Amino acid sequence: MRYVLAALGLLLMVACGSGGTGGPPVNVADVRFVQMMVQHHRQGIEIAEVGAAKATTPELKTLSAAIVSTQQSEVEMMLRWLHSWQQPLTPADGAHDHHGGLPEIDQKRIAELKRSETLESDLLTLLITHQDGAVQMAAEEVRDGVAPAVTQWAAKVQESRRAQIAQMRDLLSR
Repeated sequence: MRYVLAALGLLLMVACGSGGTGGPPVNVADVRFVQMMVQHHRQGIEIAEVGAAKATTPELKTLSAAIVSTQQSEVEMMLRWLHSWQQPLTPADGAHDHHGGLPEIDQKRIAELKRSETLESDLLTLLITHQDGAVQMAAEEVRDGVAPAVTQWAAKVQESRRAQIAQMRDLLSR
Protein backbone atom coordinates (compact mmCIF):
# COMPACT_ATOMS: atom_id res chain seq x y z
CA MET A 1 0.00 0.00 0.00
CA ARG A 2 2.85 2.39 0.83
CA TYR A 3 4.32 1.86 -2.67
CA VAL A 4 0.96 2.50 -4.31
CA LEU A 5 0.58 5.77 -2.39
CA ALA A 6 4.14 6.78 -3.29
CA ALA A 7 3.50 6.02 -6.96
CA LEU A 8 0.25 8.00 -6.90
CA GLY A 9 2.04 10.90 -5.22
CA LEU A 10 4.74 10.83 -7.88
CA LEU A 11 2.16 10.80 -10.67
CA LEU A 12 0.35 13.72 -9.05
CA MET A 13 3.59 15.72 -8.78
CA VAL A 14 4.40 15.09 -12.44
CA ALA A 15 0.89 16.06 -13.56
CA CYS A 16 0.91 19.23 -11.44
CA GLY A 17 4.40 20.13 -12.57
CA SER A 18 3.47 20.04 -16.24
CA GLY A 19 0.30 22.07 -15.95
CA GLY A 20 -1.61 18.94 -16.95
CA THR A 21 -0.76 19.44 -20.62
CA GLY A 22 2.10 16.98 -21.03
CA GLY A 23 4.39 19.90 -21.91
CA PRO A 24 7.35 21.33 -20.05
CA PRO A 25 7.03 21.70 -16.27
CA VAL A 26 5.02 24.63 -14.93
CA ASN A 27 4.63 25.56 -11.28
CA VAL A 28 2.54 27.96 -9.23
CA ALA A 29 5.23 30.66 -9.47
CA ASP A 30 5.13 30.50 -13.29
CA VAL A 31 1.36 30.80 -13.42
CA ARG A 32 1.19 33.59 -10.84
CA PHE A 33 3.99 35.53 -12.56
CA VAL A 34 2.36 35.34 -15.99
CA GLN A 35 -1.10 36.22 -14.66
CA MET A 36 0.26 39.21 -12.75
CA MET A 37 2.54 40.30 -15.57
CA VAL A 38 -0.40 40.41 -18.01
CA GLN A 39 -2.10 42.94 -15.73
CA HIS A 40 1.17 44.80 -15.16
CA HIS A 41 1.78 45.04 -18.91
CA ARG A 42 -1.73 46.28 -19.59
CA GLN A 43 -1.15 49.06 -17.12
CA GLY A 44 2.25 49.82 -18.70
CA ILE A 45 0.58 50.05 -22.09
CA GLU A 46 -1.93 52.53 -20.72
CA ILE A 47 0.86 54.70 -19.28
CA ALA A 48 3.06 54.48 -22.38
CA GLU A 49 0.12 55.35 -24.66
CA VAL A 50 -0.02 58.72 -22.91
CA GLY A 51 3.63 59.28 -23.83
CA ALA A 52 3.19 58.08 -27.39
CA ALA A 53 0.31 60.51 -27.86
CA LYS A 54 1.48 63.54 -25.86
CA ALA A 55 5.26 63.55 -25.49
CA THR A 56 7.05 66.22 -27.49
CA THR A 57 10.59 64.88 -27.15
CA PRO A 58 11.09 62.56 -30.15
CA GLU A 59 13.14 60.04 -28.14
CA LEU A 60 10.48 59.80 -25.42
CA LYS A 61 7.69 59.56 -27.98
CA THR A 62 9.55 56.72 -29.75
CA LEU A 63 10.36 54.92 -26.48
CA SER A 64 6.72 55.16 -25.37
CA ALA A 65 5.49 53.75 -28.69
CA ALA A 66 8.06 50.94 -28.48
CA ILE A 67 6.89 50.05 -24.95
CA VAL A 68 3.28 49.89 -26.16
CA SER A 69 4.19 47.65 -29.10
CA THR A 70 6.50 45.35 -27.16
CA GLN A 71 4.18 44.92 -24.22
CA GLN A 72 1.12 44.26 -26.41
CA SER A 73 3.07 41.47 -28.12
CA GLU A 74 4.20 40.10 -24.76
CA VAL A 75 0.63 40.13 -23.40
CA GLU A 76 -0.45 37.99 -26.35
CA MET A 77 2.43 35.56 -25.68
CA MET A 78 1.56 35.32 -21.99
CA LEU A 79 -2.12 34.72 -22.70
CA ARG A 80 -1.14 31.87 -25.04
CA TRP A 81 0.93 30.35 -22.20
CA LEU A 82 -1.98 30.57 -19.77
CA HIS A 83 -4.33 28.99 -22.31
CA SER A 84 -1.88 26.18 -23.04
CA TRP A 85 -1.53 25.51 -19.28
CA GLN A 86 -5.32 25.62 -18.92
CA GLN A 87 -4.99 28.28 -16.24
CA PRO A 88 -7.17 31.32 -15.45
CA LEU A 89 -6.12 34.50 -17.23
CA THR A 90 -6.22 36.54 -14.05
CA PRO A 91 -4.64 35.91 -10.65
CA ALA A 92 -6.65 35.02 -7.59
CA ASP A 93 -7.85 37.88 -5.40
CA GLY A 94 -5.03 39.04 -3.15
CA ALA A 95 -2.24 37.80 -5.44
CA HIS A 96 -0.75 41.31 -5.55
CA ASP A 97 -0.96 41.93 -1.81
CA HIS A 98 2.78 41.40 -1.27
CA HIS A 99 3.56 44.62 -3.14
CA GLY A 100 0.63 46.73 -1.99
CA GLY A 101 -1.95 45.42 -4.41
CA LEU A 102 -2.71 46.02 -8.06
CA PRO A 103 -2.54 48.42 -9.55
CA GLU A 104 0.93 49.38 -8.42
CA ILE A 105 0.23 52.71 -10.07
CA ASP A 106 -3.40 53.57 -9.52
CA GLN A 107 -5.79 54.96 -12.07
CA LYS A 108 -5.77 58.32 -10.28
CA ARG A 109 -2.06 58.78 -11.05
CA ILE A 110 -2.58 57.85 -14.70
CA ALA A 111 -5.45 60.35 -14.95
CA GLU A 112 -3.21 63.00 -13.34
CA LEU A 113 -0.50 62.17 -15.88
CA LYS A 114 -2.90 62.87 -18.74
CA ARG A 115 -3.52 66.38 -17.35
CA SER A 116 0.05 67.04 -16.20
CA GLU A 117 1.68 70.41 -16.80
CA THR A 118 5.05 68.62 -16.61
CA LEU A 119 4.05 65.62 -18.69
CA GLU A 120 7.46 64.39 -19.78
CA SER A 121 9.13 64.35 -16.36
CA ASP A 122 5.99 62.90 -14.75
CA LEU A 123 5.74 60.26 -17.49
CA LEU A 124 9.40 59.30 -17.09
CA THR A 125 9.07 59.07 -13.31
CA LEU A 126 5.96 56.90 -13.60
CA LEU A 127 7.48 54.64 -16.27
CA ILE A 128 10.69 54.19 -14.26
CA THR A 129 8.64 53.08 -11.25
CA HIS A 130 6.51 50.83 -13.44
CA GLN A 131 9.43 49.19 -15.24
CA ASP A 132 11.23 48.66 -11.94
CA GLY A 133 8.16 46.73 -10.80
CA ALA A 134 8.56 44.47 -13.84
CA VAL A 135 12.23 43.90 -12.95
CA GLN A 136 11.27 42.89 -9.41
CA MET A 137 8.50 40.56 -10.59
CA ALA A 138 10.82 38.97 -13.15
CA ALA A 139 13.47 38.40 -10.48
CA GLU A 140 10.96 36.37 -8.46
CA GLU A 141 10.15 34.27 -11.53
CA VAL A 142 13.82 33.64 -12.31
CA ARG A 143 14.29 32.53 -8.70
CA ASP A 144 11.11 30.46 -8.24
CA GLY A 145 9.82 29.45 -11.69
CA VAL A 146 10.46 26.16 -13.47
CA ALA A 147 9.00 26.70 -16.97
CA PRO A 148 12.08 27.20 -19.18
CA ALA A 149 10.45 29.58 -21.66
CA VAL A 150 9.00 31.70 -18.86
CA THR A 151 12.16 31.91 -16.75
CA GLN A 152 14.23 32.73 -19.85
CA TRP A 153 11.79 35.45 -20.84
CA ALA A 154 11.78 36.79 -17.27
CA ALA A 155 15.57 37.13 -17.43
CA LYS A 156 15.19 39.06 -20.70
CA VAL A 157 12.57 41.28 -19.06
CA GLN A 158 15.03 42.11 -16.29
CA GLU A 159 17.70 43.04 -18.80
CA SER A 160 15.50 45.05 -21.18
CA ARG A 161 13.62 46.94 -18.48
CA ARG A 162 16.86 47.86 -16.71
CA ALA A 163 18.11 49.26 -20.02
CA GLN A 164 14.87 51.21 -20.45
CA ILE A 165 15.18 52.57 -16.91
CA ALA A 166 18.73 53.73 -17.63
CA GLN A 167 17.54 55.41 -20.84
CA MET A 168 14.65 57.07 -19.04
CA ARG A 169 16.89 58.30 -16.21
CA ASP A 170 19.15 59.80 -18.85
CA LEU A 171 16.18 61.56 -20.48
CA LEU A 172 15.01 62.77 -17.07
CA SER A 173 18.39 64.27 -16.26
CA ARG A 174 18.48 66.43 -19.42
